Amino acid sequence: MASVILPHLKDRPMVFTRYPDGIYGKAFYQKNVPDYAPEWLKTFKIKSDEGNITEYVIINDVKSLVWAANQACLELHPWLSKTSSLGNPDYVIFDLDPMENTDFEDARKVALALKELLDMEGLVSFAKTSGSTGIQIYVPIDCKYTYQQVRNFAKLFCQVIERTFPDITTTERSVSKREGKMYLDYMQNVKGKTIVAPYSPRPKKGAPVSCPITWTELEQGVTADMFTIKNMPERVKEKGDIFEGVLTVKQNIDKWVNI
Repeated sequence: MASVILPHLKDRPMVFTRYPDGIYGKAFYQKNVPDYAPEWLKTFKIKSDEGNITEYVIINDVKSLVWAANQACLELHPWLSKTSSLGNPDYVIFDLDPMENTDFEDARKVALALKELLDMEGLVSFAKTSGSTGIQIYVPIDCKYTYQQVRNFAKLFCQVIERTFPDITTTERSVSKREGKMYLDYMQNVKGKTIVAPYSPRPKKGAPVSCPITWTELEQGVTADMFTIKNMPERVKEKGDIFEGVLTVKQNIDKWVNI
């Protein structure tokens, strides 16, 4: 799987979710490289606005990916931007996150509506399952926009979706006020925030994977548990990297960020 995973991690600071005692045991997030890491492991230091320095791991090759796996890093979370342009993300992310009164089928319906909206504006988008109950939509962009601009763009489109599906979606940030609706999370587009990588496994029963899917598949109907570590190699062998365009397509969003 490295051939399709690595391009989506290359030169991006990584955050890991580690499960040393298995998926039912205690887990923890890790940003800083551990002090026992091998000398050959590539890292990158980032200074926060408060002056704190975090030394992130960079996963650019197979042996680094294997090292991460050996640390029980079940979830791989790359930044939205690369080390060469930390303040400028390569894509916009729409995270459709069902709550207690919504489900994957609601996310599927909303994702298709968002895709239609983006199509109307001439924008190419790509979808993947979250590996849980949600769906994540990526819109690749020119690497020239700030996170604030990208976030404003995402917020604008989320508000349109919220007005279209008021009964099942919300942009309300307070969990207690969401009424169990699907959260349209445009706040993922913040410097330093991460989202689970394409093809990353998730720590759930059945070993589901955050799987890139075609819009045709989404239209025809898929379920949250269809894609697992057991069937993913064969799927990639058959279809290749459906998410490749996220890294190669570059789109201009000046029209919206300058509103």
